[in-house]
Amino acid sequence: MTDHTQPQQPYYPPRPPYEPTRPITTEPGTTVWPSGSGGGFTPPPAEPAYAAAGPVPAGPVSRRRAKRGVGLMAAVAIAAAAIGGGTATLVQQLTSDAPASTASSVVSGTNVSASSTGTVAGVAAAVSPSIVEISASSTSGESTGSGVIITGDGEIVTNNHVISGASEITVRTSDGKTYRADVVGKDPDKDLALIKLRNASGLKAATLGDSSKVRVGDEVVAIGSPEGLTGTVTSGIVSALDRDVTVAKDTEGSDSGQGQGQGQQWDPRQGWPFEFGGQQFNGDTGSSKTTYKALQTDASLNPGNSGGALINMNGEIIGINSAMYSPSSSSGSTAGSVGLGFAIPVNTLKADLDALRSGGGS
Repeated sequence: MTDHTQPQQPYYPPRPPYEPTRPITTEPGTTVWPSGSGGGFTPPPAEPAYAAAGPVPAGPVSRRRAKRGVGLMAAVAIAAAAIGGGTATLVQQLTSDAPASTASSVVSGTNVSASSTGTVAGVAAAVSPSIVEISASSTSGESTGSGVIITGDGEIVTNNHVISGASEITVRTSDGKTYRADVVGKDPDKDLALIKLRNASGLKAATLGDSSKVRVGDEVVAIGSPEGLTGTVTSGIVSALDRDVTVAKDTEGSDSGQGQGQGQQWDPRQGWPFEFGGQQFNGDTGSSKTTYKALQTDASLNPGNSGGALINMNGEIIGINSAMYSPSSSSGSTAGSVGLGFAIPVNTLKADLDALRSGGGS
């Protein structure tokens, strides 16, 4: 009897069906295809944060590509989708060739705070503590002018005609304190004078600028004590350069106009007499006079502004106000500024400062 054995057929288990997976897009331009450890495709998360439609091309080539080191990128991409924009941005930066850039700004230092640079209010706040009111008493009476603090211990620059002939000088600072002052030096030829406060310290000194850089049309601020109104602020522009201004050299009067050394008189309600363009303003300058180059400004100046500061928009002193025209009306009252004011350039002061400190002028 012969055994009859049926030949065994090879067993081929059925391949499980699967649905084509969809790619996960982490950021525009970056698409990741997830893969499983068993060689097949792993279904994507139930609700991926970013999904792009489109099936994976079937076939062995696609399966082989899915195995090539994509698992790590898939994990990073899924984590990015779960955590949010911060990680997603990191992934984008890691896959981008362009470096991240940062922006920075540099603010140049001035005498005015950065937030107020270029404003009249900023200039006034920065420089007003350096401007003083000067009261000078003489045999002719009392006069009022202005001055600029240039050192913390009380050196003050003013016009010669403000303190000329004074027997007693009193200075009031912006905080209301009063000091007695002595004349250190004066230069009638430039209408400049230097006085020093007694027992002063910790004062705010002004910053002296460069008048050679001033241009016609530059905005300026004037601070002084017109008519005794301490700390008055006005503004305007530089309207001309290098104007020849002539003023009296020797006087016992002042900005309020009490009388000249030559015995001549002028209206005390007007400013200091000066000559400009062949004309006389505010009275007769007399026979003893001097001429200097001045900055012309339309910032309002009135009697009492003499010796005060003309300031640029960085808070730097560019001139010492010295002459202004205030015509009288038919009733004799002062009509006010008509936009004709003059200041001694600060570079003239800086060149003369050592001579003034030594007791005289150059």
